[in-house]
Amino acid sequence: MKINLIQVGKTSFEYLKTGITLYENRIKKYARFSITTVKESTEKTIPPKEKNKKESSAILAKINTQDWVILLDVKGKLQSSESLAKTLEERQLYQSKQPIVFVIGGAYGFSEKLYQRANQKLSLSPCTFSHQIIRILFLEQLYRAFTIIHNEPYHHGS
Repeated sequence: MKINLIQVGKTSFEYLKTGITLYENRIKKYARFSITTVKESTEKTIPPKEKNKKESSAILAKINTQDWVILLDVKGKLQSSESLAKTLEERQLYQSKQPIVFVIGGAYGFSEKLYQRANQKLSLSPCTFSHQIIRILFLEQLYRAFTIIHNEPYHHGS
């Protein structure tokens, strides 16, 4: 299974970089996993809606037509860890050649065009987190999903 995470902007804090690297390496035990970073729009004179469109266009340029695209979005469907594991397992069993691309947007979210391209929207919480914090939360949940699929003890108290 091939999984790519597309994220907007670099990770600024060392503690997040350390955690991201930890989970990235753990996930690679189960899947061909990569992280792609697109440039964050930092121009102060551009309105938020234009920043959103610019970042979304950069994301869309990294997505192939055969990719299964899942946006991490507060408006998405809430799933338990077990449900996320089931989703991954089903995709692995029935669509194993189709890469999965998870997308974490920037501070201004996604453009309508990117919403239309998405195959699915996933919410990790009804709370809003910064796009840097959600990276480590998502990677932990992705790792947890793989340990559930493989019936490993991590999910139950590690």
